[in-house]
Amino acid sequence: MLQIQIDGKEVSVEQGATVIEAAQKLGTYIPHFCYHKKLSIAANCRMCLVEVEKAPKPLPACATPVTDGMVVRTHSEKARQAQEGVMEFLLINHPLDCPVCDKGGECQLQDLAMGYGKTTSRYTEAKRAVVGKDMGPLISAAEMSRCIHCSRCVRFTEEIAGMQEIGIANRGEHSEIMPFIGKAVETELSGNVIDLCPVGALTSKPFRFNARSWELNRRKSVSAHDSLGSNLIVQTKEHTVRRVLPLDNEDINECWLSDRDRFAYEGLYHESRLKNPKIKQGGEWIDVDWKTALEYVRNGIECIAKDGNQEQIGIWANPMNTVEELFLAKKLANGLGITHTASRLREQDGRLKGSLKGAQWLGGAIADLNDAGAVLVIGANLRKEQPLLTARLRRAAGNGSQVSIVAANKEQLFIPLLAQETVHPAQWADCLKNLAADLENGIAGSLKNAEKAFVLLGADAQNHPDYAAVYAAAQELADATGASLGILPQAANSVGADVLGFDGGSITEMLAQPKQGVLLLNVEPEIDVAGGAAAVAALKQAKSVMAFTPYESDTLLDVCDILLPIAPFTETSGSLINMEGRLQSFYGVVQGYGESRPLWKILRVLGNLLNIDGFDYDSTEEILKDALDAERLPEKLNNRANGSFDTIQTASKLTRIGGVGVYHTDAIVRRSAPLQETSHAQIPAARVHPQTLADLGLAGASEAVAKQNGAAVRVPLEADGTLPQNVVHLPLHPANAALGGLMNAIVLERA
Repeated sequence: MLQIQIDGKEVSVEQGATVIEAAQKLGTYIPHFCYHKKLSIAANCRMCLVEVEKAPKPLPACATPVTDGMVVRTHSEKARQAQEGVMEFLLINHPLDCPVCDKGGECQLQDLAMGYGKTTSRYTEAKRAVVGKDMGPLISAAEMSRCIHCSRCVRFTEEIAGMQEIGIANRGEHSEIMPFIGKAVETELSGNVIDLCPVGALTSKPFRFNARSWELNRRKSVSAHDSLGSNLIVQTKEHTVRRVLPLDNEDINECWLSDRDRFAYEGLYHESRLKNPKIKQGGEWIDVDWKTALEYVRNGIECIAKDGNQEQIGIWANPMNTVEELFLAKKLANGLGITHTASRLREQDGRLKGSLKGAQWLGGAIADLNDAGAVLVIGANLRKEQPLLTARLRRAAGNGSQVSIVAANKEQLFIPLLAQETVHPAQWADCLKNLAADLENGIAGSLKNAEKAFVLLGADAQNHPDYAAVYAAAQELADATGASLGILPQAANSVGADVLGFDGGSITEMLAQPKQGVLLLNVEPEIDVAGGAAAVAALKQAKSVMAFTPYESDTLLDVCDILLPIAPFTETSGSLINMEGRLQSFYGVVQGYGESRPLWKILRVLGNLLNIDGFDYDSTEEILKDALDAERLPEKLNNRANGSFDTIQTASKLTRIGGVGVYHTDAIVRRSAPLQETSHAQIPAARVHPQTLADLGLAGASEAVAKQNGAAVRVPLEADGTLPQNVVHLPLHPANAALGGLMNAIVLERA
């Protein structure tokens, strides 16, 4: 440890620490713009100049390493004069448009100009003007004259997002920050440059001119859009959500946020938002009050369940629903004798059920991936499924971790990889067995030789028709190498649903043998369930389909006889269990929209109407206490499975891969207009190996008809030599949602 004195205070720091890091440890603030704790040191703003004893001139605190016995003065006359001089230079070309700047009230330049600048300017020449840039539908770069060239945005896209999409062109006073010519910023983490920008040069395009920062209320929340459980600051005005920002949590999302978490709020008030309960009568939909609607549901359930027909009712629940909502739904099912309950709506292989010792989870802490020596990811579309976890793996790989991928397509991850194997899904289990047979070399050798290693299964593996066989092979490999076996859960509360033991049946069984009554809990069947057309067909055979949903849709209006408006996570309280088994509770940040009600309150009333004991709850805290013992939660997390499972799928079949589109994962995200304008959300082409196209008689074709489970959809066609043969890379999108399950056999025919 080195000793340093800052403004007369002694502090001990590690070798290699900089003066600004030592000052932060001491609680001393040094003004800065370009420095950021998560980015490399650029030292180009010079705002952090400090006086160092025996140094002939002020030195930048961010780039000056500590030496033993160093004496630093941050507020001496020499330091203050240097800081004032830098501020004067920074303001020379900065436009005087604070009254109309979106950054006003939270602008670092504004704050530091007040604290460290002069009261008057000596500059009388004309200020330079910089033409605005187009960075896509999420980031506004219309006022680039405000830019002070701190280069935080440049370093972020290169170091954290992995691909440099923003750069500095020209030199000196002609320098400009810009995206590559003709291109938008397309990383799934792009919104973080808005937070990083210390001035109003890069701002949120959806939030632009929406509200002033001092008008907004700030509430803590938790993201419900993926299983990471990112911590949020939700900013509201007039009982509507206006902006979402990251809440720092080093163990989960650090100081970042994915674009999905940041901009999904734009879908909260979509025109399809359901305002009132609705009942279909004579083919016409009419608005009703809550009492009438709940009586209708009670009567419908009792009519179908009478005379021992409880097995004719199914409950389909979205795994993004809270612990409290799923607990009450399960309690309702148990009270009525309903056994067909499912939350794993895209999984097709139910053979693991009953063989697992606990809930499927990551197998360790998220932060453990930082210093894992080796990580093998199987069957994942990492950037789509887990954008922030991918960034964490990217940094770990940069620090020496050996990251390997086994998947059916070569995803562009911008990670230095040890290996990236593209294998037909039918061969995944055999591939893992072969790895376990050679423990001294390659991927298995890296896992075995690492002090801390992970074998992780992604969504494609979990939705695989041979999931049990792939799982058993992955477990065998993990056991042989001493690695931890983990799952990358598909939804915000997948782990919570597992902990509660919600799934009493499988969705595939309920599609094969349709039920007379179905309760849809926050589910849009045409896209949330494996095989959209098959799900809709099964619902059309039911006597009654009751949807508890925040939105209405053409499908729900077609197959349902009642719609009940429920509150999304921003309008209700509850808890979610993230991938590492961390229980996180949150409160609603705004009041309910229209006549919508929290799902837990609706289920509580239904339980009482149906005369089921134990539904007298006044708060989600009471429900959570009954739902699980938080202190014993770690005991319920266990990925160990018993038994061996045969492989069913064959490599000769044309198989669909690609997972779920990054901005089509849930109903809120699918309705966010800015996210739907990005390149990631456009209708995907079916990508196929050129030889496979030739074998199918589709060489040179630009379009084809894709067929699955009786549904046919026209899709654009592209040749891709990086794919294995006999696979069709076609991510789930509303345009192709009618097709069958992901990872299933598919047919391509000439259009």
